[in-house]
Amino acid sequence: MPLSPEVVTSNHEAVAWLVSLDVFFAPDDEPWFTIDGIEAPRQIGRDGSGGAFVLLPPQNVLYVSSEGRAGIIADTFEAFVQLVIARPYWLDVLKFSGGGDLGEMRRAAEALEATLDDENAINEAREKIRKSLDLDEADDPVGALYEAIAASDAIVRATDGSPFTTLFNRFSIDNNPMLRNAAA
Repeated sequence: MPLSPEVVTSNHEAVAWLVSLDVFFAPDDEPWFTIDGIEAPRQIGRDGSGGAFVLLPPQNVLYVSSEGRAGIIADTFEAFVQLVIARPYWLDVLKFSGGGDLGEMRRAAEALEATLDDENAINEAREKIRKSLDLDEADDPVGALYEAIAASDAIVRATDGSPFTTLFNRFSIDNNPMLRNAAA
């Protein structure tokens, strides 16, 4: 059986551990964005910063940030969960992507992993979620994230009709002394 939001939400242990990685499977009551060509987007969850996760046909997962950025972050729901487990700081990887450079994204992921506040708790969450959902470890979560966003063709609009921009941001870890030192 393929992994779906229903399978995950029925597994209370997995839901609890995913919350520790900043993923909540509770959609917003009021839609605050539209997606061109999608009549009724299926919001499946949110993160702590107010961003929304939307399941698109056929099973792509779209992320819509509260700051006006959006893009497909995973080709399947299972790939989305694997991304969140492997790289819970995936949004920061995009912030420090150097405008969408895969090499910069890999550098950022490495530096962010080295600066985790509670590495033991994150590793425990990773193990518990994988075990409770019977998931394999993602082969290349940063590469898959890059590919999904680079190929993203979803057009998301604010309620005033203005389009959201890409999730790739222009910063690199060289712009952040803590991350730059962690990568050294």
